[in-house]
Amino acid sequence: MNDSTPAVVTRSNRGQWENHVEGHPELSQSFSSKEEAVDAGRGVADELGVHHVVQDSEPTGAITDEQE
Repeated sequence: MNDSTPAVVTRSNRGQWENHVEGHPELSQSFSSKEEAVDAGRGVADELGVHHVVQDSEPTGAITDEQE
């Protein structure tokens, strides 16, 4: 595996946890808890045979929508 190989990335996004799968947007999902997201991300990464990366961040305590 090299630096250009896609990975499953679990990260915080506006109060939710999401799994982002580069090149496979249909596999990307959102979760209310980090634990759920990490478990699901690990499973998707195993299925695809790619790395799973967890980007840690401080919890905000609220789910928010961006205002335009």
